[in-house]
Order: sequence, then structure tokens, then C-alpha cells
Amino acid sequence: MNLDSKIFREYDIRGVYPSELNEETAYLIGKAFGTKLSSLGKKTTVVAHDNRLSSEDLENSLIKGIIETGIDVYRIGLATTPMCYFATNYYGVNTSMMITASHNPKEYNGFKFSYNGIHNAYGSAVKEIYEIIVKGEFASGVGKIIDKDITNDYIDLILEKINLGKRHIKVVYDCGNGTTSIIARKIFEKLNVESIPLFDTSDGNFPNHHPDPCVYENLTKLKEKVLEVRADLGIGYDGDGDRVGFIDELGNMIETDKFMIIMWRYLFDKVSNKACLFDVKCSKALEDELIKLNVKPVEYRTGNSYTRAASYEGDYPLSGELSGHVYFRDKFPGYDDGIYAGMRLIELLSNTDKSVSMLLDGINKYYSTPEIKVAVADEKKFSIIDKMTKYCESKKYNIITIDGVKAKFNDGFALVRASNTGPNITMRFEATSEKRLQEIQKEFTDELNKYI
Repeated sequence: MNLDSKIFREYDIRGVYPSELNEETAYLIGKAFGTKLSSLGKKTTVVAHDNRLSSEDLENSLIKGIIETGIDVYRIGLATTPMCYFATNYYGVNTSMMITASHNPKEYNGFKFSYNGIHNAYGSAVKEIYEIIVKGEFASGVGKIIDKDITNDYIDLILEKINLGKRHIKVVYDCGNGTTSIIARKIFEKLNVESIPLFDTSDGNFPNHHPDPCVYENLTKLKEKVLEVRADLGIGYDGDGDRVGFIDELGNMIETDKFMIIMWRYLFDKVSNKACLFDVKCSKALEDELIKLNVKPVEYRTGNSYTRAASYEGDYPLSGELSGHVYFRDKFPGYDDGIYAGMRLIELLSNTDKSVSMLLDGINKYYSTPEIKVAVADEKKFSIIDKMTKYCESKKYNIITIDGVKAKFNDGFALVRASNTGPNITMRFEATSEKRLQEIQKEFTDELNKYI
């Protein structure tokens, strides 16, 4: 058995195909997953896969392993990750395995899985799959495969949860040849909007651009099309459809924290729980605006599995993280769905005469860096974070340590954290002026370099 322990990460199982994970790996993961489900008294699970070139073969091997443990499989087939989440709840199974590597390059693949239909497994629950495989004591039985098509039911859910106003909206949406290509057009054609698709042919080679809509370079063609056709809005999706990015009518990127400002201004008098959860990477502009609205800001650690679980536990009407995961719970089931998040902004625009850029009037101005990755061996990165934390304590900075260390100043912040998805330390800096931004970045970069 050739099993690479490094693919069992903090949020999911993920690696390069076929060198780090392959059909044999998928089969063993299926047996371990089925064994765990059996121990929990579960009898059925949902399985789906994205449009990566290796996904269907991995799915076949995974399902073979699962049914050999006596667990039945509702096989959804090719689907976005939100469609898998929907099926999990729709069929009352509340456990699932999604084959996807999300926004990673095309040579990657992986597995996101859930035992409760509320959030994906993370931390020790991911490592437990590895431990079950190593132990080799699997449940046995004869499960069956039940093919399901949830496409129309999923479309109905999206349409039921959107209430368009009288204004007619023109939108460009970019599937990046990812898995949203199989479903986005079907939804837009049922809405009273003018929609222009980009790269909505499913192709796991991602020939036009990398499907990560929170990286500005990947939105270049979307920006150009929005300006060309004078659209009100541009929307981009990631490879498996659970994240979203936006371009306004002027061609500017609207980061997720700014999107949340727009939506909270729209929602705050429509919801009773006036609290918003967001991750440590978000701009202080979001916190500032929440306070102005009398909405309680709740800062939390980065990571989709963590933020989705916390969103459920706090029953926040709207929460999210800078990477493009957004959770609506005001009238939606609360999982991260890039298509639905985009629809909510279309809904807002159709009920106002303001442009997207105008919806951000009055927010406090901050200058910030993108996320900066510094290559560091996995075995060193957490000890380096400990040293950076001690440095901040020695300077008597106001810090939070829920995810790495974040030093908060009156005029900005410095965030240094260990990546949970690779051998990196990631940093992000923000300040009220470009000069101050450079000062903060230099101080923390110089300190970090002492330990690398």
C-alpha cells in the first residue's frame, strides 16, 4: 500500500493525481469512509464529482470501496459542490463525499466529506480516515448504488430563494470551464435578466484561465466583457462552484469582504440576528461598516470547514471569508454556493437604482496587500508562528491568536498564519495609508525572515 499521509490535510484530502492520490487511494478512502459511517449507524451516503479529468475514475474506485462496507450510495455524478450539499440535505442522508480539488491547478484532485450534512469534516476527522486505512480493519457488507439526478430540484431551490425586482439587470458570468458550466446557463435562462456567459463549456483542462475568482488576474476576461457590453455586474465562479468573485460596472474587483458590506447594508433591517462572522483575512472596512449598522462583528479563523460550521452554530444570516466562501442563512440552507451568492447581488440590484460601485459609497478606505505566501517546510511553520507571536507579545501589540497571530493597530493590521493547505506561511497587511502599509509589512517581513 502506497499511501501519502500528506494528502490528509486540515480541511480535506487533496493531492496531485496520480502521484499523490489515485484510484487505489480512492478505493481505500471509500472503505475507510464507509467503515466510519457504519460505526455512526449510517446506512447511505451521497457521492458526487467535479469536472476534473481524473474525477470520474476516482469516483468509481471510491464508490467500490464504500459499498464493500455495506453502505448504499446515492450517486449524483457530475455536480458542483453546492449541488452535492443540496442533495445531502434534500434526500435526508446528511452525509456525503465530494470528489474535487476546488480551485487547485488541474493536476490536483481530492475529497471533501461530511458526516452530518452541516459542514465538512476537518482536523482530526480527516486524519481519522488515514488512521482507519493504516489499521486496515474495515467494515464489510454489500451496499448498492442508486443513481440520482438532482439538477431540476436544485434549480428550483435557487429560483425559489431569489426575488427579483422591476429593474432589468445585465450580467456577465464566467464559469472558467469549471463545473458550474453544467448548471449556470440553465439557471440564468429561467431568470428575467440579460446574461452573457463566458467559458461555460465544461473542460477539466481549464484552457482559458485558472478557475479561482478571488485572484484578480483570473478575472481579466470577465472585466473586459463587462466593460465591452456595459453590464451591471460580472460574476466569476471557482472550479467546483462553492466560491464566487465579482466585477462592478466600472471593471473593479469587488472583494468578498466588500460584497458582504453591500449585502449587510441590504439585509440588516430584514433579519433579527444582527451578527456577522468573517475570517481574520478580511479588511477592517467590513468591521467598521458592521459597527455602523449596529451588527455585531465576529472575527474567526480562516478555512471553509471551520467557517461553515461556525456559521451554522451561530445561525448568522450572512457570513463568509475573504477567499469567496459566503454563507446565506436568512432564506437559504446556509452552505456556500457561488451561483446563489451571485444571484443575491442580482436580486439586490434589481430592487435599487444604484450601481454596484455606488453601493460601496462611504466605506472607510484602507490599503492592503494580497495574501503573501512564503514557502516554509510543514514541520517548521507552526514553530515560526509561535516565534512571531512571542515577538508581538514583546512589543505589547494588541493581538488575536485564533489563526496564527494578527496584530491589530489603530491604523491597520498584520496577519501571519500557517497555511493549512500547503507548506507555506501566509501574510496579509493593511493600513490607512500606503506609507504605513509599507512600514507594517517591512517590520513583520524582516522579523519573519529571521526564523526562515
